[in-house]
Amino acid sequence: MPRLFEPFGLKDITLKNRIAVSPMCQYSAEDGFINDWHLVHLGAHAIGGAGLVIAEATAVAPEGRITPGCAGIWSDDRAARFAPVVSFLKTHGAVPGIQIAHAGRKAAANRPWEGDDHMKPDDPRTWQPIGPSANAFGANLPRVPQAMTRDDIARVRGDFVAAAKRARDVGFEWLEVHFAHGYLGQSFFSPLANKRTDEYGGSFENRARFLLETFSAVREVWPQNLPLTVRLGISDFQEGSQPIEESIELVRRFKALGLDLIDVSVGFNTPDVSGVPWGPGFMAPFAERVRREAEIPAAVSWFITEAAQAEAILRDGQADLIFLGQIMLDDPHWPYHAAKALGVPNAKWTLPAPYAHWIRT
Repeated sequence: MPRLFEPFGLKDITLKNRIAVSPMCQYSAEDGFINDWHLVHLGAHAIGGAGLVIAEATAVAPEGRITPGCAGIWSDDRAARFAPVVSFLKTHGAVPGIQIAHAGRKAAANRPWEGDDHMKPDDPRTWQPIGPSANAFGANLPRVPQAMTRDDIARVRGDFVAAAKRARDVGFEWLEVHFAHGYLGQSFFSPLANKRTDEYGGSFENRARFLLETFSAVREVWPQNLPLTVRLGISDFQEGSQPIEESIELVRRFKALGLDLIDVSVGFNTPDVSGVPWGPGFMAPFAERVRREAEIPAAVSWFITEAAQAEAILRDGQADLIFLGQIMLDDPHWPYHAAKALGVPNAKWTLPAPYAHWIRT
């Protein structure tokens, strides 16, 4: 059996294969409430055969949304909208996951197809972004965030905890905390974004403090028998970014607090991405290093499109799970096509029976 189609167990959860659908923002919620679009979008990937389907970056507070169209889980009624999604995913063989997030200084933006820039301050839909420091991301996101006070830090930490509780209570079985892509957690850790001079800025210990405190608080309320993971941007690949060695040490500390798997990604704390080593599967060698040096299961994504490519990453020990994004939008039945390409016997049964019985091979 190809490794891509071997089960993967973590805590009490077993994925039927090692194909995971990355959290992909749909910008289609209304005041944080998800709707039928999200059910169909996420449900299609369960039908398509993915072992794990993770709902998009879901804001833990209203000001934590990237755009007015982002999903939210800052109230019980918003969390309840996920119940049909969770039920559908489970019924059709996928483990339901959710990524909880706070956009920080990248918040209050227009949806990508409406400009992908900060909303104007006089836009009635907008709000004041917050961040570790009062310095803007720049480029198309020029608004200066309000530097967070210690009370703000405690409040947002509590928002993550409340979000984790709601995710637990609605039935999600896999939780990912979003500390990547220039959003709030990542921006605390990055010297490119964090210019604080108190105990939350400066040294590695201080820049890591918000992330570790928040993760630890979430760990207290998330069930011990269910996977708790983090997506971390290990580098911006720019001068002034944290060294990868610091990121690996941070992962070690997450592990000591109860991290079950690390989802390795890019920082994106600066609009200048010229140093990122773009290319097919370019993050796989970095994921392998984090996996090996922190001695923890790892997931990887970014420009993985072919079955043989995904299989090689797993066989070479670079990662334990393959997270797929854009290719799954292009082909929600990618797992079936991958099974055929890798010679899985009777590959059509990677699809649910109502589809499989129509397919000849």
